Order: sequence, then structure tokens, then C-alpha cells
Amino acid sequence: MTRKTPLLLAGLAAGATLATAVPVFAEGELNLYSSRHYDTDERLYSDFEEMTGITINRIEGNADELIARMEAEGANSPADIFLTVDTVRLSRAKDLGLLQSIDSAVLEGSIPAYLQDADNQWFGFSQRSRILFYDKTDVANPPMTYQDLASPDYEGQICIRSSTNVYTQNIVAALVDHLGQDAVQDWANAVVGNFARAPQGGDTDQLRGIASGECDIAMSNTYYYARALRKGDSQMSAEDLANIGWVFPNQNDIGAHMNISGGGVAANAPNMENAVKFLEYLASEQAQEYFSAGNDEYPAVPGVGLSESVATLGIFRPDTIELSAIASNIDAAMEVLTNSGWE
Repeated sequence: MTRKTPLLLAGLAAGATLATAVPVFAEGELNLYSSRHYDTDERLYSDFEEMTGITINRIEGNADELIARMEAEGANSPADIFLTVDTVRLSRAKDLGLLQSIDSAVLEGSIPAYLQDADNQWFGFSQRSRILFYDKTDVANPPMTYQDLASPDYEGQICIRSSTNVYTQNIVAALVDHLGQDAVQDWANAVVGNFARAPQGGDTDQLRGIASGECDIAMSNTYYYARALRKGDSQMSAEDLANIGWVFPNQNDIGAHMNISGGGVAANAPNMENAVKFLEYLASEQAQEYFSAGNDEYPAVPGVGLSESVATLGIFRPDTIELSAIASNIDAAMEVLTNSGWE
């Protein structure tokens, strides 16, 4: 496998529902099982169809539903591609034998090594950084690291998602790998003591909590804030957004945590050649630029230009932890979260 030196992310640069019947598919098609739920992905699919003449048939649902469906279908599964937004689900699909290794010089050469499965069974295609946001009018000294969230200086100020959310689980698993479970247990205990409210809602709700004054500090993926900058938000004014500052944490050591969207070729893919073509297309400059322009994400391929909304957030150092390390520490992360009383 090609190993590439991770680069700083630059901030300056220019469906169908889950069904029960198994449909019969013809040649010249691609059967995509996807848990990505973004309307903007329509452009990705239509461009691929136009470029290749391959028709995409989509089965959409949450990742656990799709994994269960592929398991039940077994060798008769029509799935060609499994696409999801969670490292852990990709690793689970691999461990269950639902994916297969592929040989693609395009993918190995384009996608940084830390965003590739060691056995080439899945690849990351877009990224979101999980960073800290704060109220610039109330917080003179914002937390500069994830560890700082445990400081008594921030008692009663933090809004964050629940322990059942995959983003919460993933960041805690990454911290376990970096710092050790005992240290992260102490950290989580203190963070819970600093909650402004019980964990609730999605990432946008954490940002709205800052705007409403319910909390002063929040954790969120970057693309929710970038999207609000680009499109506006029904519950946050332009002034509210301007009053929200952000910090890419841990820039002097581990870097800012990254969540990914990724995919792999299904173990029993009936359209293997088309499946590899689709993954290679997702790594193309055209598709990579659209992940940023259409959904305010960071491309996985270094050097691809960012949309204005994403570029506004600036240059930062990402955490280049091997994603398999996050998956292997999920059980420890769940133990930490349970023991801390993190709802």
C-alpha cells in the first residue's frame, strides 16, 4: 500500500427507503447501499451516471440496518458498494466479512494512508473535523485542547451530544488511544461536571445552544457551522454566527479529530468492475471538490480546493490516527462514557 505523508488541511483555496425485497438488477448498473443522507449527493450520483453510463440503484437506511440487510442476504446480496459516515461501521462490515479487498492504484495513490483500511477493504472519501466552538462575547480564554474541557474554569458551560452518538463515541475512542483509558475516564468525569445541560440534539443544536445563551462552549463537526455560514440557519442570525468563535484543538500534539465518510466494495458484489470505478470516481478531483462545495466537508485527497465556507475556518493540523485504532477502542470508550454518567 502506498503511504503518503499527511498534510495540513488548507483553509485558503479557491433516495429510496430501506426495502425488504431484493430487486433484480441488470448489467451496466451499480447497487449502492448508503447511509449518507445528504440531498447534495444527488449531484455526485448523476455526474457518475453521465460520465460512465452506469445506472446507480440506491438502497438507503442507517448503517446498522444496511449491515444487517447485507448479512441476511448473504452470498445473494445485490450490494456492490457499502457507503457510510462512520469508521466503526466500516470496520464492523469488514469484520463481518461483508467487504472485500480491492486492487486500485488510483485509490492507493490518492487517499492518504491513514484514511485507508490496511487490507484495502474500505477508503475514506471526505472528512469533517470535530472541533470546539465558543461564544466570543462570553469566553475570553476558550479551551485549546479536548483535555481543557475538563477544566473547572468551564463549569456549567458545555453543550455536547449524547453518549449514544457515534461522533461522541469516536472522539472518546481516539482519546483513549492517545491518552489511555484511565486518563480519559478522569477527563470524562470532569467534562460531565461541566455540562450546561443534559446532552441532547444534533451538532447544529449544540451551535444553537451557544447562540441562545444556553451554553458558552460546544463540540461540533465543522461542516454544520460551515453550512450555516453558506446557507444560513433558521434559528441563528448572521450576528449569532459572527459571535461564535472556533478552535481546532490540540494543534501542538495530536491534532484535531477527524470523522470520515467512506466506502468499500461488497464481498459478493455482482458488478465488481463498476463498484471499483465508483470508488475511484469518489477520489477524483471533481467528486472531491463537490464534497466540499456541496456538503461543506473536507476532501480526503490532499491539494483539492475548498469551498469558501470551509476555507473560512482556516488551516489546521488534523489527527492522523489510524482509523482502525478508533474502532478497536470503541468498547473502552463506551465503558468510559457509562462510568462517567454521560447520558
